[in-house]
Amino acid sequence: RITEGAADIKEHLSVAGIQVAQNYIISEVQQLYTFQGASINDKHIETIVRQMFSRVRVKDSGSTKLSLGEIIEKSKLREENLRARKEGGQPAKAAQLMMGITNVALTTESFLSAASFMQTMRVLTNASIEGKEDRLRGLKENVIIGRLIPAGTGYRKEYLKKLEAAKEEE
Repeated sequence: RITEGAADIKEHLSVAGIQVAQNYIISEVQQLYTFQGASINDKHIETIVRQMFSRVRVKDSGSTKLSLGEIIEKSKLREENLRARKEGGQPAKAAQLMMGITNVALTTESFLSAASFMQTMRVLTNASIEGKEDRLRGLKENVIIGRLIPAGTGYRKEYLKKLEAAKEEE
């Protein structure tokens, strides 16, 4: 280490890459808890850090339905790029982002999930103005409306029934 104090995590990300930046955050958080006399397994911190690095900003939309500058989940980028490649088009390009947990929660695809976290009025107003539709795919939004959560054996049976019904319709 050449300097003292905390390093710039965004600089770590741009210079050394995502893995180095994530490892730095994990080690700093562990040091903080260890100093307080608490012991936390790395997997708990890793889960939070993974969410902090789960978003990207679209730099080139290619042949996808994505918009330039849009902040999306990495999984959505993969899905759109896969679809574009299957159709013979160009995949989108995106830059890795590092966001705080609050911003990650507010940029989720589910407006119900985002609204339950913070800035409820703003999130719901924007969702209605944009005509958004919540697909209710996550745990939180299903709990909010009282539906079966997408987890466990009950969900798997329900999912398989829907999958079979969809195959029969084809």
